[in-house]
This record gives sequence, C-alpha cells and structure tokens, in this order.
Amino acid sequence: MMIVVIVMILKKDIITDGNPLLRQRCENVTFPLSDADEKAIQDMLKYIDMSQDEELSKKYDLQPGVGIAAPQIGILKKMFVVKAEDENGVLHHYALINPKMLSHSVQNSYLQSGEGCLSVPQIHEGFVKRHYKIKMAGYDYLQKKDVVIVAKGYISIVIQHEYDHLFGILYYDHIDKNNPLIPIEGATEI
Repeated sequence: MMIVVIVMILKKDIITDGNPLLRQRCENVTFPLSDADEKAIQDMLKYIDMSQDEELSKKYDLQPGVGIAAPQIGILKKMFVVKAEDENGVLHHYALINPKMLSHSVQNSYLQSGEGCLSVPQIHEGFVKRHYKIKMAGYDYLQKKDVVIVAKGYISIVIQHEYDHLFGILYYDHIDKNNPLIPIEGATEI
C-alpha cells in the first residue's frame, strides 16, 4: 500500500517581504472554526512538520522552519504554529489561535546567530531584542482547549517572532539600525 502525501503549502505559497499583507494586523478567529480556518491551521501544521523532515523538505522543496503564522500564507487571522526544541532538547509544539500576551519578563534575550524568517529571504544581520520569558494565553488546536503557556529562552523567542506576525511586525524591525551587531546590554545571549 502506497501512502501519498500532498503538501498544501509550498515554498512558493509563502508570502515574502514587500507584500503589504505582511504588514497588516490580523483579526481574531471566530469559534467554532470555519472550514477555511481549520484547513489553514492544519496546512500550517503540515508545512512545519514536513519542513523539518530532511527527506520531505528536499522532495517538496520546503524551506525548513520552526514556526509559521497565518499572514505568511495570506490569511489575516490570529493563528500560528510553533514546533521547536528548547535548550534542553524538550519539544514544544503549539498551534495557537487568538493568542494573547499576558506578561513578559523585564529580562531580555537574543539569539547569538540572529533570527531568520520564511517570509524574509534577504539576510538582515543583527541581534533581535526579545523578552527572555513570556506568558501567553490562547486556544491550542493540538490540545483542543484554551491554554496558558509559560516559555523562556529559545522557545520564548520563537513564539514572540510568530506572535509579531499577527501585528504586521517582522523580526528585523527589532534590530538596532545604528548598532546591529553590538550585543544587547544586560540581555541573555542564546
């Protein structure tokens, strides 16, 4: 028996920098989910899963990613998917709908290697200032319930990156234009 996998989102379907949709604010998703919203979140989950599989990523020419937000596929709704391991190798997998930032630490952090984005093919060198720890609420499609997520370090950065997409913000907006490669004072380097 042969299993056929159909990818709904391909690299060519991801909206890139310069498209005005990436700079717009998203609307809340209504419940129960419409068929279109359900398909969108499922497609984003499938894309991230397949993009992280080396064989499938190569076969379907998928750019590997740890997260994707609805505006990146042209849907201005508050939804994003994250699938990444933290510094201890623990997998964090979320498909959040209508996420809301509840709180964040005063302590900041940044990735030593800088950030990248499926929607930003150009390289923007520089450190992206993020909160070290966040607390976020939302509906997790994977768990089929409302959740509160407390994330720190790398996972906090990934979640903030995707959350920003819902408000038309791209990662390089956070880079100090005058001193992009100067380590952020007092921040935790990850």
